[in-house]
Amino acid sequence: MAEETPIYFNPWDPAFRDNPYPHYGALLAGPPRLMDLGIKVALVARYADVIRVMHDHEHFSNMGPPPPPEAYQGRLAGSRNLLGTDPPVHTQLRRLVSRDFTPRRIRELEPRIREIAAEILDRVERTGEFDVVKDLANVLPVTVIAEMLGVPVELNATFKEWSDKLIDAGNNLPGTPTPPEVVKTVDALTDYFEREIEKRRKDPGPDLVSALVQAHDTGDVLSSADLLNFVSLLLIAGNETTTNLIGNGTLALMRNPDQLALLRSNPALLASAIEEMLRYDGPVQSTVRFPKAAANVGGAEIPAGAITFVVLAAANRDPAKFPAPERFDITREPNEHVAFGEGIHFCIGAPLARLEASIAFGVMLDRFPNLRFKDPELKPKYKGSYILRGIESLPMTIN
Repeated sequence: MAEETPIYFNPWDPAFRDNPYPHYGALLAGPPRLMDLGIKVALVARYADVIRVMHDHEHFSNMGPPPPPEAYQGRLAGSRNLLGTDPPVHTQLRRLVSRDFTPRRIRELEPRIREIAAEILDRVERTGEFDVVKDLANVLPVTVIAEMLGVPVELNATFKEWSDKLIDAGNNLPGTPTPPEVVKTVDALTDYFEREIEKRRKDPGPDLVSALVQAHDTGDVLSSADLLNFVSLLLIAGNETTTNLIGNGTLALMRNPDQLALLRSNPALLASAIEEMLRYDGPVQSTVRFPKAAANVGGAEIPAGAITFVVLAAANRDPAKFPAPERFDITREPNEHVAFGEGIHFCIGAPLARLEASIAFGVMLDRFPNLRFKDPELKPKYKGSYILRGIESLPMTIN
């Protein structure tokens, strides 16, 4: 019997987080692997296996065990959101926000998103300095989701800071207490939204928070803690993935000048280019499932209770699905990546993320025909999260 290819998978290793892709080849070479990281872990990486698990919510639950005592939750303790529930609760929660993410509603947002992007790049042109992440990717998505939630633009920088700190908390080692700055952030975020929820209760508007407050007050699905959790999740998820898509996508384009030149010569390829950015270096590396009972996936037995990492980014580079998967090819067709997940938990904000990215890249490349790295030897620094993959800074020259 042939020996299994050695694997390395350590989300708490900064070097692994910076570039996990070389380690995915071993995972793609065979069925799901089991590891002991102090807890039982199963790694599902092959495209077909990922699709199987993501569509099988009957056996693979999104509801994990209760958080350990050392994990601080504050007033969010015991609450539920879209990411951590199964049907029928998930179905009910998703229905509450679906009205704001319909194709029609997203199309209605397009003029405002274009206006925000133009304002951002106007400021960039005046200063002559441009950091794609700090000036564009960090600003555009959080502005859009904040307006959808009905919160003031002057707090956008604060929201982004809260979001980044909570995302980085995902790198906290198991069994260690929640860092004090994360406790402070959780409390600040919930304090803010408790006040906003009370305002909407007295004076509702057309925003998403008002709709969720109404759902809570009419006895539909949401507890008070659920309501807090829901609006907090929308703020974070509504900006972080698009931020990372714009940053990672720009990096991929700039590192592949032939593809950048092709896109400039044929702007009609923009939609295809964004799909390739999502496949090649997507904003979400992995998601997690919890098998309710032992399950056979791709020839491997995954025991009940094993935390199952469904490695979306590895599936997106599976040579059994994607020819020459390591090549960044903006003309790739078909391109059935799983960057936004699959099945009932497919990202509800995917159309908005695609629209924001399309506008951001379209305006940026049109406005700055000489866009290039400020430092050709740039080695980007990645944020402290494995699950959500994004770079901290990407300084560019525009003249």
